[in-house]
Amino acid sequence: MPGGDAFRRQGFTLVGLLLALALISLALAAVGPMWSQQQRRERERELLRIGALYAQAIQSYHQSSPGNQQDHPARLEDLLLDTRFVGTRRHLRKLYPDPVQPGRPWGLITDDRGRITGVYSQSTATPIAAAAVPLPDRTLPPAQRYADWKFLALPDQ
Repeated sequence: MPGGDAFRRQGFTLVGLLLALALISLALAAVGPMWSQQQRRERERELLRIGALYAQAIQSYHQSSPGNQQDHPARLEDLLLDTRFVGTRRHLRKLYPDPVQPGRPWGLITDDRGRITGVYSQSTATPIAAAAVPLPDRTLPPAQRYADWKFLALPDQ
């Protein structure tokens, strides 16, 4: 039968292609969870870095208050451009979004006058870091959810 060998070769190629596709799918299924876990770790590290930046900026705003009345910012935007001075003074370059939940605003910790003393993520997801988290200037206690990590300006020494 003419053309029979060509027909069998096409069938063999199809089987080989399906087998290769199955192997690629299995490899992606194995790598997917590891990639997802790595993404969570990176977002958690970014949360710790940005939270510490906010705490340092709030502390800088507080410590550089003119006169005897040391005050905290009323809004996060006050950290971008401190209008209490004649010249330009910035405590933060830009307002960073919450890396764990980029669409939601930061939770604000305020004093009795409504001034911002710290920030926290509003995420209820469980952190990967189960133990206390050491940062350069503070240690965050173990948390059940990201919202438990409070990034507060350090008290005056």
